Amino acid sequence: QVQLVESGGGLVQAGGSLRLSCAASGRTFSSYTMGWFRQAPGKERDFVAAIAWIGRGTYYANSVKGRFTISRDNAKNTLYLQMNSLKPEDTAVYYCAAGLRGVTTTPADYNYWGQGTQVTVSS
Repeated sequence: QVQLVESGGGLVQAGGSLRLSCAASGRTFSSYTMGWFRQAPGKERDFVAAIAWIGRGTYYANSVKGRFTISRDNAKNTLYLQMNSLKPEDTAVYYCAAGLRGVTTTPADYNYWGQGTQVTVSS
C-alpha cells in the first residue's frame, strides 16, 4: 500500500516556475514507477511525465518536454516535478501516481493516486 500527497501547486504568471512534490508513505517507494498526470476542467486525465524505479528512465509528454523535469529521491520517499516556462495551457490539477508496470503513459497502469494539487498559470 502506498499513500501519496502532492504539494507545491499555486498561481503563477506565464513564463514562471513551480516545483511540485509528492510525498509517499511506505517502505517500498523505490520499487514503484512514479508518474505525474494532469486534468483540466472538462478534460480527460493526461500523462505528463514518468520516472522508473531506479530513477534513470524518464519519459515526458511532448507538450512539456524541455520545460518540465521529473525526479525522485528514494531516500526521502519523494517525487518532484520542476515546471519551468509555464504556459496558461498548463493550468490543471496535477496528480502523482505509483505503479509497478514500468514507465507507462496510461493512467490505468498506475495503482495509487494522490489527491491532486491545483496549478493555475495566468496570461
